Amino acid sequence: MHPVLDTRALNRATLARQLLLDRADLPAHDAVAHLCGLQAQEPQEPFTGLWSRLRAFDPAVLSDLLTGRRVVRTHLMRRTVHLLTADDVLAWRARFDTMLRQRVLGTYRRELDGVDLDELAAAGRAVLADGEPRSMGEIARAVADRWPEPGPRPLGEMLIAALIPSAQLPPRGLWRTKAGVRTLPLADWLGRDVDPAPDDRALVRRYLAAFGPAATADIRAWSGLTGLPATVKALRDELMFFRDERGRELLDLPDAPRPDPETPAPPRFLPAFDNAILGYDDRTRIIDDAHRGLSVAGERVLLVDGRVSATWTVDAGTVVVTPLRRLPKADRAAVEEEGGALASFLSDGESDGVHVKAP
Repeated sequence: MHPVLDTRALNRATLARQLLLDRADLPAHDAVAHLCGLQAQEPQEPFTGLWSRLRAFDPAVLSDLLTGRRVVRTHLMRRTVHLLTADDVLAWRARFDTMLRQRVLGTYRRELDGVDLDELAAAGRAVLADGEPRSMGEIARAVADRWPEPGPRPLGEMLIAALIPSAQLPPRGLWRTKAGVRTLPLADWLGRDVDPAPDDRALVRRYLAAFGPAATADIRAWSGLTGLPATVKALRDELMFFRDERGRELLDLPDAPRPDPETPAPPRFLPAFDNAILGYDDRTRIIDDAHRGLSVAGERVLLVDGRVSATWTVDAGTVVVTPLRRLPKADRAAVEEEGGALASFLSDGESDGVHVKAP
């Protein structure tokens, strides 16, 4: 019988793996790698995500990693834009090909009915062969004469989010920079080809290092991939097994941290769509079911004692916290201190204002 890990034990393990229990001394590149990427459809949010996880995080370093082509913005897990290391994108991308196609077709099946996707991919690659970065719309319009019926949006999304492994180029995603999406094939931008034979076992191990203990359903929810039970079966001899309070089997790496459930957890401000929440099928280890909708609505959330307890925004340089429950006095003081530090980070030291609303 596998040992049972209660919700609090899973919470503290998640915080430790996600670098949210203690800020880490890792370089930004290594943190992005450890976390298996950061969700990044909102271009500025990864900066807050790393600020909450790393000591002395310098946003200019992450911008330099983007311009230096060591980290990349691309569609991957769940067909959402993620910020990943160049090595991980190239190692993993081929494994996601089928899922990405299926998800685009799930949205545009009627519009793309009758379109030969291999022919569409070849036409898109021919457009991009000159090495000129283009927007999704520009690429779609360049092939629309051949496929006039679907319209540019379905063609563009299929090409850029699925058929052609692509990078979103800087200046999009740089600190304090607003810029449209312009893309190039990953191989052109990074100077290396995608690995044609990705290793599912390595992917599962990496997920567990950053998110475990977790069920197979959690890995599928994070990645969007199917076919993982066979990989888990192949790894069973090198994993540990637990159960949660619902009876689900949980997988984990033997030497991964599982802190004492009573370990104190300081307040942490999370950006929109943070994978510390979205990286699971069962998110009750970190967010109550009653508030689960916040995690997919783009709300920035605040962890208090390790759990989602408030949302937050920024208004005229002041971090504004809206509690979901009453905060004890000691927690409120810690939230105000952390919120003031976040305000200073986001304003380059011009403001340390924080306002905690009544619940």
